[in-house]
Amino acid sequence: MKTILNPDLYHGSKKEKNFFEGWYFKIVDKNNLNKFAFIPGISLGQSVNEHHSFIQVLNGLNIKYNYLKFNKSDFDFNNSNDFKINIKSNTFSLNNINLNLKYDNNTIIGSLKFKNIVKWKDSFINPGSMGFYNYLNFMECYSQVCAVNGDIVGKLNINGKLIDFTGGKVYIEKNWGKSFPKSWVWIQSNSFKEHNVSVTCSLATIPFPIKDFKGFLIGFTLKNKFISFTTINNSKLNLKSIGNDIELTVSKDNLKLTLKTKTKKSDFVLCMGPKNGKMIPLVNETLNGIVEITLENTKTKKLIYKGIGNSTGVEYGGELINIIN
Repeated sequence: MKTILNPDLYHGSKKEKNFFEGWYFKIVDKNNLNKFAFIPGISLGQSVNEHHSFIQVLNGLNIKYNYLKFNKSDFDFNNSNDFKINIKSNTFSLNNINLNLKYDNNTIIGSLKFKNIVKWKDSFINPGSMGFYNYLNFMECYSQVCAVNGDIVGKLNINGKLIDFTGGKVYIEKNWGKSFPKSWVWIQSNSFKEHNVSVTCSLATIPFPIKDFKGFLIGFTLKNKFISFTTINNSKLNLKSIGNDIELTVSKDNLKLTLKTKTKKSDFVLCMGPKNGKMIPLVNETLNGIVEITLENTKTKKLIYKGIGNSTGVEYGGELINIIN
């Protein structure tokens, strides 16, 4: 029950096979130049020989991707309060990360603190960003937005060069279960001109016992207001593809949110993702996208917000046509 009410925590303490869990930390400096995604996690495949922990590193500046593999025993967790995980000498939590990574002639060493963390608004009935779906124990994949927005303080020594991330932005989410959905789209940015604006958007074709369904979670923050558009709260969504990009419109009550992505095909890298606990090449992702956002009041015809998010994470998996149709 504790992990249901606090989905940030580790869920795999009693799992033996066909299970994965991974946390996604996206950090961007204040100049939108240095941007990374660090994805620590654990993979429990069909056999013990496949079990391992990992840290994935996606470098948006150089458009490079690395999968760092560790022993299962190198993974440790603390579920006493907020989540905290360790993989060897690397620590990841809601409040900070400590990195000591050396791979392929690269080094990333240092500590970053996270402040002014903005959480997804939830309740006992609808815990976390997935809401009551967290109470169901038969789904293939669960997701959680741990921090929709946050500020960074600190520096990282990257290949001998000290990079200051102070004033930059952090975003944290996670997934766990057996396999990623059949198909999905993910869009996220908190690098707007306005300091307190952020958006996170996940859409997926989700396997379900009776019939597959299309689910979505969209969270938008503006000043001190958090607005969610989700399958659970009966929001209405329309999605269409424009080349390699998408245009999405979602509405609830008198609010209509529109997202338009702009990406370059050459900016995408192929990352590993879970299938029955086993990690395979599965995820196409970029950290160099742009998202144009408008928020309107359809009753008063008033434009509430219009802006552009830089260093936008855009991710595709499976057949996109399954999401659009």
